Amino acid sequence: MAHFNQNFLDSIERELPSHLTMDDFIAYSNKPLRLSIRVNTLKISVDSFIELMTTKGWQFDPIPWCSEGFWISNNVEIQLGNTIEHLQGLFYIQEASSMLPPTALFEGKTADITADTRVLDMASAPGSKTTQIAGLMENKGLLVANEYSASRVKVLHANISRMGVSNCALTHFDARVFGEYLFETFDSILLDAPCSGEGTIRKDPDALKNWDNNENKGIVDTQKALIESAFLALKVGGSLVYSTCALSRQENQDVCHHLKSVFGDAVEFMSLSTLFPHADKACTKEGFLHVWPQIYDSEGFFVAKINKLTAVERQQEEPRKQKNFPFTPVKAKQIAELESYFKDTFGITLPKDAEIMQRDLEYWLFPKAITPLIGKMRFQRIGIKLADALKKGYKVRHEAILALPSPSMINLNDEQAREYLMGRDISLAERIKPQGEVIVSYANVSLGVAKHLGNKLKNNLPRDLVKDKIALYP
Repeated sequence: MAHFNQNFLDSIERELPSHLTMDDFIAYSNKPLRLSIRVNTLKISVDSFIELMTTKGWQFDPIPWCSEGFWISNNVEIQLGNTIEHLQGLFYIQEASSMLPPTALFEGKTADITADTRVLDMASAPGSKTTQIAGLMENKGLLVANEYSASRVKVLHANISRMGVSNCALTHFDARVFGEYLFETFDSILLDAPCSGEGTIRKDPDALKNWDNNENKGIVDTQKALIESAFLALKVGGSLVYSTCALSRQENQDVCHHLKSVFGDAVEFMSLSTLFPHADKACTKEGFLHVWPQIYDSEGFFVAKINKLTAVERQQEEPRKQKNFPFTPVKAKQIAELESYFKDTFGITLPKDAEIMQRDLEYWLFPKAITPLIGKMRFQRIGIKLADALKKGYKVRHEAILALPSPSMINLNDEQAREYLMGRDISLAERIKPQGEVIVSYANVSLGVAKHLGNKLKNNLPRDLVKDKIALYP
């Protein structure tokens, strides 16, 4: 049972639209959330995933606002996070309503995404929305994913790598700096702002046990500063989505109206009433989505879409250029060698709309759209690490194998895939000529690299990714 205090209930009663009831709010807040997942289309099609998992007892109920999202049920008690399909990045366990902001951000725009498109996710960890955005971008263009918490940056990178995202650059800043450092740089920006988390009570019954409206003032001040920074970093003609998992008007509608009071006619509120069937049930008079738990049987959520109609004044002078960038472009001869190595060894064609860069003996694949931003801001990590140089030749990196598609893989069955993810070598039924480095896969999606020795596959999975336990379906 959720723990409500009376102050919270009083505030909800004041906020709740007239067509909704407090009884329903309390009843739905005490119901467990429906389990929901999002298919990772960077690795597998929705149809192929449904076909694969239906044989394992999954039943799929489509989430109306996300074509890759489903509420699922299955007859087997199994830890989804320990399944082969999850560990190889075929799906992300994601609450249904949190799929709304990326959908709103790219409504009608996915066809316009090119190698020059730049998108910013201002508060990214653990990565559910970041990886959803990367999927909608089909790994094209540049996605800057920022996270303020140092410990959460590691989790963010692990999820980006697992899901095969290659167009991402990670930053670690208080997101209030983006308006100053990258003024009018981004085509689209998602600000999923830090908030009081009132909408998450179905996931955490104790979330509001000590709720105090007076403590939210500091959060609101931060939200206002962040949305101003986001608007400054947005190009003219670009779109900003502001979202929270809070329920109060002061953290939601009021923050958006604050932005309009600062920037006036440059701010245009876009209606989300037709974003998906029955979206109007959650719409405010401004066209924002204010999702209460009882409307769609989900977490509470708020989503606003804002367009930037005209240029605004830069608030601060452009900061000094940052020096000592440790990467240099790779010469044509080395590019040809790397392309040959990936093609001849793994059947992988390196993408042409990216740039190969070098740091010491490491070779990296950068999104081309990052180039004009280098020196303007410090990036924690850009793109994916392709390979390390050896005395003779190259050694591929695991994240490159996860992100770059290959037609040439050795497909493993369930038991073999489990053994591989547990760091074990795989015996082969017949001894054949050794083939050297090979990609092993499951469901025709790569798991990683092994060395084919003729009678077995020697496991090359990075040690930090080895699992003690893998859940198998009976």
